[in-house]
Amino acid sequence: MTAWRNAAGKQVKTAPATVRRDHAEELRELKGLVKDIDKSLSAQSERLDRQFLARRRWAYGPWRERYLDHPLVGTLARRLIWTVDGTAVCFADGALRTLADDALTDALTDGATVELWHPAGREPAEVVAWREWLERHAVTQPFKQAHREVYLLTDAERRTRTYSNRFAAHILRQHQFNSLAAARGWNNKLRLCVDDSAPPATRELPQWGLRAEYWIEGEGQDYGIDTTEAGTYLRLRTDQVRFYPIDAPQNWATTYGGGYAMWPMAGRRRTVDPLPLKRIPELVLSEVLRDVDLFVGVASVGNDPTWSDGGPQGRFREYWNSYGFGELNQSAETRRVLLERLVPRLAIADRCTVEGRFLHVRGELHTYKIHLGSGNILMTPNDQYLCIVPGGSGGSTAPDTGYLPFEGDRTLAVILSKAMLLAKDTEITDPTITSQLRR
Repeated sequence: MTAWRNAAGKQVKTAPATVRRDHAEELRELKGLVKDIDKSLSAQSERLDRQFLARRRWAYGPWRERYLDHPLVGTLARRLIWTVDGTAVCFADGALRTLADDALTDALTDGATVELWHPAGREPAEVVAWREWLERHAVTQPFKQAHREVYLLTDAERRTRTYSNRFAAHILRQHQFNSLAAARGWNNKLRLCVDDSAPPATRELPQWGLRAEYWIEGEGQDYGIDTTEAGTYLRLRTDQVRFYPIDAPQNWATTYGGGYAMWPMAGRRRTVDPLPLKRIPELVLSEVLRDVDLFVGVASVGNDPTWSDGGPQGRFREYWNSYGFGELNQSAETRRVLLERLVPRLAIADRCTVEGRFLHVRGELHTYKIHLGSGNILMTPNDQYLCIVPGGSGGSTAPDTGYLPFEGDRTLAVILSKAMLLAKDTEITDPTITSQLRR
């Protein structure tokens, strides 16, 4: 992003008129450069976020040159926690520093190996301490690291042994899911409502000798309602998460359901059982389930505030209500913990409380409950549903919340925007909102 200041040193929203008039070509080049930098930073941030499963290690010298001191990548690397020969450090005040704020010495870096720090397997006290360190030094991480969700085996997964149903029975927007899967390093094939077959969404983990699978199928049968004009499904229904050896035969299923089975190989069918979940390394299990949680959390139709009628023929009303106001997933729990610390600093702190699954906001016309998972809203009396579409004219632009410990949580931004808006509900002018408020 670019920031402009006038002659008095005050920040202004756009380039001064004299710059636009006298330096139009330079301004155009600057805007193009900023756009390219933003794209590159986004790609580099995503690449770094995927390094946890890549088991990457660097010699200290080359790492320092290519990451910490790099003019572009360094703006990301200096906001992340690293381990240098097992000592966790982050950059502040011109040096790599430990939790105790001690600067890393040359003796510790000579011949050292560097890795990205991950909260899996760490003591809770250490994770909390790093969160407080980041806050103390006002470090905003480019993605969740200290606040990263860790997914441990549940009792239900111990009973099922070889598969997880934690993210089954969700309805996802297919094209959004497909884009997210590609960004996170998964292979996926768009489902068509035709006589075709496809493997599940898969992520190969060669460094671990594993392949993760997320079983999905097309949802619906009506062309033009459940599909695009070309016959591509608009929505998917989700099922199990499984792990196999990386060289195991691929599972396939018809694109509109019917169950997965191993693909015939060399003229005969060879089946390989899925691996017991308890044998999957903790880091791998956590990162794979975190990816799947992201897919559901972003692509679920339950996040769409316009789907309160349940979508086509009302088929998904029960699912929409269950997802939109139900129990919080792991990422929403992280959001809840963060909001408990963040809300007291907001300008509307006296109107907000975090209780259970909701952020409660007291306006002048109603009291509102914003779900911490979906961002959907209920209002008094009688928990009436209030539809506010993010990005509309109702005022859901990014709020001024002050310090945030990480970037990239769009739902958090939506929740805070809605809270800022609804705390001053008598000032709302958007007729699509006011018509609901004054019923």
